[in-house]
Amino acid sequence: MAKWNAGDIPDQHGRTAIVTGTGGLGLETSLALARAGCDVTIAGRDPQKGADAVSHIERAVPGATVHFGKLDLADLSSVAAFAKRMENEKQSLDLLVNNAGVMLPPQRQETRDGFELQFGTNYLGHFALTARLKSLLSKGKDARVVTLSSLAANGGQIDFDDINLEKNYRPMAGYSQSKLACLMFALELDSRSRTAGWAFSGMAAHPGVSRTDLVHNTLGRRSLAGLARSLLWFLLQPASQGALPSLYAATSGQAEGGGYYGPDRFRETRGHPHPARIPPQALDPVVRRRLWEISERMTEVALR
Repeated sequence: MAKWNAGDIPDQHGRTAIVTGTGGLGLETSLALARAGCDVTIAGRDPQKGADAVSHIERAVPGATVHFGKLDLADLSSVAAFAKRMENEKQSLDLLVNNAGVMLPPQRQETRDGFELQFGTNYLGHFALTARLKSLLSKGKDARVVTLSSLAANGGQIDFDDINLEKNYRPMAGYSQSKLACLMFALELDSRSRTAGWAFSGMAAHPGVSRTDLVHNTLGRRSLAGLARSLLWFLLQPASQGALPSLYAATSGQAEGGGYYGPDRFRETRGHPHPARIPPQALDPVVRRRLWEISERMTEVALR
């Protein structure tokens, strides 16, 4: 695995992928997959950003097969509509990268369905999307679901007594909970897939500390965090580097179902893909099962 990079991605011709998120890590992931020959649908809520992403990839990779699909992860009706379109357009799906997210809104916000924004978008939206694409994934070849977590998951806890943070909203606690949930989902998904014979793997990845527009998009460029992101950009690795753990999980023959991958240097903040440390709380089978059951009830989508 030493110094694995995008040039090591195996040939992806004949494979299909859906990547959520039209900028930053999502764009870089889609670009690398398209460069390797994959048929990529890049999914996001803003059609203009989606068109820009498609144009960027087509300019960088002449002849690339890349499309935009409208998807708002903060609206479960949008998730259902997107999945229905994919079922009508595709015979199978080889790769789903659950990448898109929001980070640290200073005031508590809700999704269209009434969930705390970070938990609802980063986790529940992707839970519902995976559930609705299960039949396509089960028909894929070496199909994989890669769900993005974060170093923030290390400090996260699932607060079942206040999972929507209605009593005590703290931005970082909410973000950490959502990203821990994403990691637990990936691990539980792989376990259940093996047991039930769904014929696809679940994996997780995190990008270390990377230059993306996540803070700018959520908090604004003039916020304190936004200014720090702009002025201290040189402390963060490029988004193309941050996308490598996701790409490794998505394509490498050495990546394993139930694996978690992140950068290999400076406490996993930067570097090349490497097995990441799984925080102990993500390994609790009782909590993982309870989170799964609650997620099915909240999204009203069964993943079985």
